[in-house]
Amino acid sequence: FSAFLGKMGISMNDRVRATELLADYALSRCDRVAALRKLPAEIKPVVMRIMASYAFEDYARSAASKKQCPCCYGEKFIESIVFTNKVQYPDGKPPVWAKCTKGVYPSYWEEWKKVREVVKVACPECGGKGEVSTACKDCRGRGVAIHREESVKRGMPVIRDCQRCGGRGYERLPSTEAFNAICEVTNQITRASWEKTVKKFYDALVTRFDIEEAWAERQLKKVTR
Repeated sequence: FSAFLGKMGISMNDRVRATELLADYALSRCDRVAALRKLPAEIKPVVMRIMASYAFEDYARSAASKKQCPCCYGEKFIESIVFTNKVQYPDGKPPVWAKCTKGVYPSYWEEWKKVREVVKVACPECGGKGEVSTACKDCRGRGVAIHREESVKRGMPVIRDCQRCGGRGYERLPSTEAFNAICEVTNQITRASWEKTVKKFYDALVTRFDIEEAWAERQLKKVTR
């Protein structure tokens, strides 16, 4: 039940507990994967916790979820280069008499230059919010989209599962994020070994949450009959 309650945002404690339980589960089975079996004893539990944490984030995602903006990294602002026209007075500012003397203008002392400046502006990707929606950009979280070719052939709208998100309605958490996090604590898992064997183990951890959720639903149905 911890995974389900944590996913729904009902309890933060259940979220933490679900991650810890999955980390223990991963630790008990990771030796089946050669790349994980070779990890030092002190590093292995850390790697399992990282994988469990990212697996839960992937499992808990939905079309309503938010993620850190990939453009400003949650800072809400980005640095932008702008050019502004600024006045300078290389020979000093015009004297007072220049304003009231016929045929003499203060602009004679002015020199305009384009100045390059770095300023902070609201991030265009997130609109200054620091986060963006994980909803699929093609179907906008609906999970279905119009099949344009079939719609033209039949002369009526034809609906099919969104080809971009596979009908989920949202984009999954890239497994490379888990790999990059692991690389910060150890360099013993190469990208080749990740793609070949470790990623399958990671995907199995995500699936484990789905299995546990299905079990929780069955138990709830029994209780609420």
